[in-house]
Formats: sequence, structure tokens, C-alpha cells
Amino acid sequence: MLARRKIVAVLPGLGLALGVTAVALGAEALQERLLGARCVDGLVIAILAGTLIHTLMGLAPRFVAGVQFASKTILEIAVVLLGGTISAAALAQSGIELIAAVAVVVLLALTTSYLVGRWLGLDERLATLVACGNSICGNSAIMATAPVIEAPAEDVAASIAFTAALGIVVVLLLPLAFGALGLTQWQYGVVAGLSVYAVPQVLAATGPVGVMSTQVGTLVKLMRVLMLGPVVLFVGLRHGRKGAVRPSFSLLLPWFITGFLLMMAARSLGLLPEATLQPLQAASSQLTLVSMAALGLSVDLRSVLSSGGRVLAAGFISILVLLGLALATALMLQAG
Repeated sequence: MLARRKIVAVLPGLGLALGVTAVALGAEALQERLLGARCVDGLVIAILAGTLIHTLMGLAPRFVAGVQFASKTILEIAVVLLGGTISAAALAQSGIELIAAVAVVVLLALTTSYLVGRWLGLDERLATLVACGNSICGNSAIMATAPVIEAPAEDVAASIAFTAALGIVVVLLLPLAFGALGLTQWQYGVVAGLSVYAVPQVLAATGPVGVMSTQVGTLVKLMRVLMLGPVVLFVGLRHGRKGAVRPSFSLLLPWFITGFLLMMAARSLGLLPEATLQPLQAASSQLTLVSMAALGLSVDLRSVLSSGGRVLAAGFISILVLLGLALATALMLQAG
């Protein structure tokens, strides 16, 4: 009975996300019919349409559960399915240089973002939350770090608000860099993996560019996420609060990352035949589109703007630094 009530609760919001998805697909088809090509990808349309609906009309309480389900769980399933399209050989080809580069970029971004936040007048805990969210994996890093440093609720809300806003901006604008900077798909995947906040959002940022970019970007992003445990441990030791709460293991290693790695192992061991490659890619792509519609529906630009100019300024400067580090890393590794 409880499971049935939960299913019923998500239906309105899920239906709304599917409706926005249908609009995005229709806009894609209309572009191809009138212009002969897609000028704006469906992922971008879905995010913009969802954000516009929430900002102008609000989101009724009955839609909240379904929108949260679509923006989180469905997108996590898409990431798991994507793992079935990547073999361990692809990871091995990345080399130790890429793994080391990811670690260096995360540490530099953490340090820079924290110092920027302090320079702009943020207190130590808020600056730490902004730095962790910016440098590792957005909301997940913020939620894992908050109990360790005993961050107040208003600091958590403000840092999550900036993550929601800047995360969407990066997803929308980053694909433009592919053509403007003449990047290869591999280079773009590295840039996206190092700069996009959340693992699922990497799919949205790389999907319009190509399959290779999506695969490389996801692998690089997973390397960043795996640094969450050591970073939270360091922050906890530095903060030195005896009464601080330890984050749960599920926050440090989300289930969908484990699922992604298991699916990648299955592909590498030949347990997933080649015939499943295209269906897995297609399913992952479609689920991502639905989730991006829901992601847009979860963002109210008015609340983001009210979260505080200094927090947004710290996040904006930090993401510019992170993008610069990511681009430099991609260019140096490709050149090497």
C-alpha cells in the first residue's frame, strides 16, 4: 500500500516532465523540418522550458515528488545504462596522466574557490560548501560536507541555489565551446567532465556533441566524484568539530556510480553483447531528456537571485577558474 501511494504521488510531476519532453522533441522536429537541422538541441529546450514554467507559474505541491523523481532517479538510471556502453579499455586508454590531472584540477579548484569565497566576505563554512560544490559534484558534495562542518541550513540552501543556477548555465553554454574553440570530442569530454557539477548533467552537456564526448566526460566526472570521500575526510579533520556528523556512505559513493561501474565491467567482460550497445545509448539519451525537463522544472530563477549576490559571485568566479583549468588540461593532455 505504501509503495502504491509513492507511485501515485510521482505521477503528476512525472507527467509534467514528460509533457515538457514532448515539447522539446516537437521543437527539435520542427527545426529539422523548417531549417533542415537542429539549431538548438532538445536537451537545451527541455531545460529552458522547464525553468520558464517554474519561474513564471510556480510548481504546485502535487508536482514536486514526480519532478524530484525524474530529475534524480531517472537521470541516475540513465547514467547506469551509459556504463554498459563503455569498456574498461576506454578507461585504460585514458592513462595515469588523466587520473593525475583530475586530482590536480580538483585540488586547485577547491583552493581557489575557497579563497575567492573568503575574499568576497563569505564565512568559512559557506565558502567551504561553495568550494566543494563547485569543485567536485554540486549538491552531492554540499550535502556530504554540510554535516561534517556543521553548516547552518541557510548556508546549505544558498550554496545549493547557486549550484542549481550555475549548473544549468554551464550545461547550456558549454556545448558552444566545442565549435568556438575547435575542440575534438575527446577534449570536449575532458572539459565537460572536469567542469560540469553533477554526473548526470555531464550527459546533458555532452549529448549534443557526440557519443565519444559523453563517454569521456562521464569517465572524467566519475574520477572527480571519487575524490569526494578524501576531500570530506580532510575537511572534517581541518574543521575539527568533535560533534560533527559523519556523512553516510551513500553520499560518498552514490548507488548509480556503483551501477555505472558494474555495467562497464559487464561490457568489458563480454556479458553485454554488441547488439545491446545502441539500445542502451538510445535509452540513456531519452531518459536524460526527460530528466533535463524535470531539472528545469525544479529551478525557480527568482529564488536563485534571492540567495545572495556574494554567493553567486563566488560561484561565478570559481566556475570560470574551473573552466580555465579544464580547458588547459584537455589541451595539454591531447598535445601530449
